[in-house]
Amino acid sequence: MMLIPITSLLKTADRQKMNENKVEHPGLFSQYGKQFQETIFQGLLSDHAWAQQMTEVMNPDYFEVKSLSYLADKYFAYHRKYKCFPTLGLLVSIIKEELTETNDTILRDQVVDFLHRTKSNPNVSDLQYVKDKSLDFCKRQAFKDALEQAVELVSTDKFDNVVSLMKNAVAVGMPHSTGHDFFEDLEARFVKTRRQVCPTGLKRLDDKDILQGGLGRGEIGVVTANTGVGKSHWLVAMGANALRAGKNVVHYTFELSEHAVGLRYDSNFCDMPSNEIPDNKEFVVEKYKNLELGRLIIKEYPTGSASVITIRNHIEKLALKGFVPSLVVIDYADVMRSTRAYDSLRHELKLIYEELRNLAMDMNVPVWTASQANRDSAKSDIVGLENMSEAYGKAMVADVVLSLSRKPMEKATGSGRLFVAKNRAGRDGLVFPVHIDTAKSTIEILDEKHLTLNEAVKQDEASMKTLLKQKWSEVSGA
Repeated sequence: MMLIPITSLLKTADRQKMNENKVEHPGLFSQYGKQFQETIFQGLLSDHAWAQQMTEVMNPDYFEVKSLSYLADKYFAYHRKYKCFPTLGLLVSIIKEELTETNDTILRDQVVDFLHRTKSNPNVSDLQYVKDKSLDFCKRQAFKDALEQAVELVSTDKFDNVVSLMKNAVAVGMPHSTGHDFFEDLEARFVKTRRQVCPTGLKRLDDKDILQGGLGRGEIGVVTANTGVGKSHWLVAMGANALRAGKNVVHYTFELSEHAVGLRYDSNFCDMPSNEIPDNKEFVVEKYKNLELGRLIIKEYPTGSASVITIRNHIEKLALKGFVPSLVVIDYADVMRSTRAYDSLRHELKLIYEELRNLAMDMNVPVWTASQANRDSAKSDIVGLENMSEAYGKAMVADVVLSLSRKPMEKATGSGRLFVAKNRAGRDGLVFPVHIDTAKSTIEILDEKHLTLNEAVKQDEASMKTLLKQKWSEVSGA
């Protein structure tokens, strides 16, 4: 048996001592030495998508550098608790107090030195090579740890445990699941936890045959429309309806000020045009006293200054203060800054939407955003996926794509059409007549009945006007 000679080479006492005192300087020029391990951890800090993949195989004990093992333990512990990864700045905040009070000055100095070097030089060289070799590194370390533990087990005749150790080491890097056995798991499919949703507040849209209650956690919802149709008002309406349902909302604005967005929420809740809000303070205050709402955070960033990393960092800061959003509203993704530069705007926008999807999944939260429609959409009765500006990548990533369309003459009456262009949760291709009140940032589906795309295109405008006149008479009491 191959393990027996190891007993004579590696004594139990030596192994225990080695575990207590991590190797501080593994060979600098060895394949998986100090430099390699430092680059791995720098990669975990800079690429959270890759870090998510590494959660399947990485163990903090694999780092032979004590400071890296310490940092990795804190890093993955944070992920287990909050389902997202800390940034470098947040990691420093987490460990600062503990390191200040520790008597292990060597550990403290090594951690400080590493973090200082990482902050000073965020562009890591050879990162792609290290990523490519990271799985081999994890396998090697897993086998190494298994062999060290096997020495003690062999000496005490616990051979069955040795076999188990080796099987676990071999399994490193293999998927935890071999897939869903469809027929064998038939019973389990009906007792699974249901999809958790944040309602849109539009009853017909939230019905079980369409959105099945609303936008689900980890999902991206996009509303597309031409300029001036009502994208931003739709996003405020989604946020307001979520607040009415007791959900916590964080609303990011890149074109309007925090004050302007706040006025739109006031208008929605108070059923009052936004320009009248400043002169009716007492009414607004009294109105909020009678409403049971979730918490709302509005955060403004200049156009083109915020990336998905910016949003992620802000949400993590909110979490430290006890605010966990049930819905993230981003107005809007098309004007965000990409984390990487591309010659093609289409590729850059696709990356932004992919990063948003990762954010939604990491944070386990639904995200509503908006997308600009192209110029051709202004002439269209219905705005489809083909009308989305740089559409392909965005539409592919989104779980739900809705469009709003209004012709110039329809704006005067507040009429419009809502088209379900894409829907992974249920039916799509449906059109609903809607009333869009841009003065109050409200959206309402006028008729419970839906139309097919062809029916909506052929619908006589006179019938739409009749429906709207009826609606207005109800509102005005005429």
